[in-house]
Amino acid sequence: MTDLGDFGDFDADSDGDSDATDAVAADVGDTASAASSASDSTGTNGESNTAFESTPVEPRGEDVGIGTLCVSQGLRIAEDEDDTSLRAYVTQDNRSSIRIGSYLLAPYPDGETLFCRITGLEYAQQYHADDATEIHARRAMRTDEVDEADYKFVATLEPVAVLYDDDGELKRRMTDRVPKPQTVIRTADDIEAIKTGLKMPEDGVFLGHLSVGGEKVRTAASPPTIDYRLKDDYASGDPLVFRHTLIAGGTGSGKTHGAKNILRQYLADERTYPMADGREVGTAVVQFDPQDEYAQMHDDNPDLDSEFARRLEREGIAYGGHEDTTAFIPKVGSATYSAGHHRAKQVEFTIPFSMVYENPWLVAGSGLNDNQYGALVSVLLPRFRKQYGNSGTYEEFTTFLDDPALREELDESGRVHEATFDAVRRRVLGFGHVFDQDARPITELVHDFVRPGGLTVVPTYHINDTRATEAIVLAVSSLLIDQKLSNDPIYDRIKETPLVLGMDEAHNFLTDADSVQAGKVIRKFTEAAKQGRKERLGLFLITQDPQDIHDAVFKQINTTIVLNLGDEDAIKSVNIPSNLESKVPYMEKGQMVVYSPDNSEPVELIGLPKCLTRHGRD
Repeated sequence: MTDLGDFGDFDADSDGDSDATDAVAADVGDTASAASSASDSTGTNGESNTAFESTPVEPRGEDVGIGTLCVSQGLRIAEDEDDTSLRAYVTQDNRSSIRIGSYLLAPYPDGETLFCRITGLEYAQQYHADDATEIHARRAMRTDEVDEADYKFVATLEPVAVLYDDDGELKRRMTDRVPKPQTVIRTADDIEAIKTGLKMPEDGVFLGHLSVGGEKVRTAASPPTIDYRLKDDYASGDPLVFRHTLIAGGTGSGKTHGAKNILRQYLADERTYPMADGREVGTAVVQFDPQDEYAQMHDDNPDLDSEFARRLEREGIAYGGHEDTTAFIPKVGSATYSAGHHRAKQVEFTIPFSMVYENPWLVAGSGLNDNQYGALVSVLLPRFRKQYGNSGTYEEFTTFLDDPALREELDESGRVHEATFDAVRRRVLGFGHVFDQDARPITELVHDFVRPGGLTVVPTYHINDTRATEAIVLAVSSLLIDQKLSNDPIYDRIKETPLVLGMDEAHNFLTDADSVQAGKVIRKFTEAAKQGRKERLGLFLITQDPQDIHDAVFKQINTTIVLNLGDEDAIKSVNIPSNLESKVPYMEKGQMVVYSPDNSEPVELIGLPKCLTRHGRD
């Protein structure tokens, strides 16, 4: 009944028990003998006298770089960046110093180098285990640090360019080859390699220092920072100043501070441009200033100490107050201008009504439809000019429109309907405090207004009337643009001087609007933006609402400098790459993104912590 074999017939008194006992005794004897032998090699204190050789787990030599390229998830370079797979394993000691956006170098065996940028970082499990458990969590809560050896740290890389030597000169080309597996990668810490990889020019107008995640990129050179500059000569195309610049930033982002520092570089003594007649001429800067901050550029910054000044000199950055700074004050009604915050020279001017003949929309402040605008341009202004000449004033023009006989005559002749006449008359009223005030006309001050190497500031902070402010800014800017683009200019001074036309709060003047005069302004500035390159005319626009600037003007902007912006529509409108777009709302004061396709790859910068001229009011 049993399946236990011989055990079923077991007899305690049988000889089999004796045999088994003998076998066990023999085994015990052998074990005791082994134990005795082992005891011979043990000292009296129980420690072993035999030295066992240990196997090192760390490879010999010294680490070079921060990790290696890995192929576990593919190693692929493709024309479509979505198909590119480039990842690197980062060793334990280097993990805490790695940041998204950092620049890396991966050498090829033949001496060329892949320049790339970190776009993603992740931890992956080293071993197959489930750490989403209670015991893992509570164990981690009772320890002070994570055991990095339990995890892989992998960086996702974006190839930027291939660097190669061409007769001793480092050059770049598009990424066209895949690096070898297990290639050692290292942090880019050479200025030449970084500037070449990012297509940054060596010389030009200083904007700031290269940064990643709000921290300056450091190198082994002295100074360790990397300066970012805009091309400013004709060796590799037109200077970017004449291809227009936009600075966008919210309140408190440092956009005025940054704008002053950039404009100060354009006013440097050595900054000249060749003209058609062979002369080298310094830039004239005309800055429209609604907050009355730019006339301070005449004065030195008292907070700029000697140590900081020496640093600026080493990097070739112009600094200090610009002596040739003049504030041209528009005379408007009884408004008075106070200038206790700067020591720049002041000159008052007025807008003569004669400028309306070439720019009729200046008196169409409330908006005119096509019929009304046509009546003003084709009938009323020509008739007034014929009667009063170029010296006719705004007051005379309004008196001219008050004539009932004129209204009846034009209506009966079918040239201007009486309702249209009345509409024009209503809309051109209200500019009596703008035109022909007690000051010299701007048309008589052109030689002083546009000065090679000089800064002209037009403050409008003291003017409380928005219509008056718009009329003045648009009148003066139109004068400059028209003369710059004209083949038969009246004022050679404007035509023959390189000009930067700066406009703060540009969204107030270049916005899209459904009116004839707004369309005229947009077309004028669009034409200036298109032709400015060949005429040495650069637009320098500053705004906190870039989404409000008309697309026709915006599309001509080559260099976009974006500081902190909190509005989503504003961020979308500046058209910077998505990886930098996401950083804009979190940037601190002075941090910026520069998108200038003809100058470099899109980059992050940190501007100078101090203004190069006086800034801010006591």
